[in-house]
Amino acid sequence: MGSKGPAFRENIHRLFDEAQATDLAPGIVSLIESRGAHAQIREVPVSKILPNPAQPRLSYDEESLTELAESIREHGVLQPILVRPSGTKFELIAGERRWRASSMAERDTIPAIVAEFDDQTALEVSIIENLQREDVSPLEEAAMFRKMTEVFGYSVRQLAQKVGKDKGYVENRLRLTDAPPDVRELLSVRKDTISHAYELMKIGDERKRRRLAKRIANGELSLAKLRLITGTTGQAEDHNGHADRKPARRARTAAGHAADARAADDALMGARSKLSEGIDDLVEILRQPELLDQIPEVNRSNFAKHLTITKLKIENAIAIIRAGAPSSAESD
Repeated sequence: MGSKGPAFRENIHRLFDEAQATDLAPGIVSLIESRGAHAQIREVPVSKILPNPAQPRLSYDEESLTELAESIREHGVLQPILVRPSGTKFELIAGERRWRASSMAERDTIPAIVAEFDDQTALEVSIIENLQREDVSPLEEAAMFRKMTEVFGYSVRQLAQKVGKDKGYVENRLRLTDAPPDVRELLSVRKDTISHAYELMKIGDERKRRRLAKRIANGELSLAKLRLITGTTGQAEDHNGHADRKPARRARTAAGHAADARAADDALMGARSKLSEGIDDLVEILRQPELLDQIPEVNRSNFAKHLTITKLKIENAIAIIRAGAPSSAESD
């Protein structure tokens, strides 16, 4: 048993490397290692895979599944799914989109890492895998965060480290588990209103909150204006939810400009963060020659052209920013 640890760890990492696993691999590997589970990679019949009864995802985008199915028809499944034995069949733990798309593509088999572990580990792995998907909804994410803290005993800090988010992000998502029905409905209709949802949760008046949520869903209320409403509790509103603009018009206008500026700054910082993360991910991939060697030359050439176009767009963005802030440019 003493020699099994390092050898097992090395074998698991090799399995994920050979199967071109995603950046989720370290989290799953650590869980499998901690349970001392036996694992192997093999081709498993698609028809013998059972869906995960505790699947934390609530929905899947049919269009993206269709696109993935087309890719699988042409290129096959590049990243293995994770299953565990269940009698003569296998229970799916992670990779449900790939399994569903493989079924749509009428594939007979799918590459899978077969590991033996208990129900708790299976659920924990499934949740972590889904939390790292880009298309998970805020409400799904909130529910999974809650399960990780209440069922598995993760602290907010531990959970943030596990899923690669900051502590504040996790705390805010956990707040959504207590969101009232009108806020949950808004988020289910428009996932891009997450910041609006946090603001709406500050409003205790159910009728007012529901009225504002409807305006947000219709695109009639910006985040900056909503923040102005939630920040002025003594301000009256008419029957349509519009603030009374008669008293202290100048003060509210100044506050509105400040709120708009904060919203614009938040948007700019968010875009900058996404751009930085995307470039970091790209550089990390390009630093792996073994991956680049597997990409056809024509695809590399097309991607190089795409990067050139992107470079021009970034240079254009730089010019716009500098032109919009001449005073800061002159001081440099």
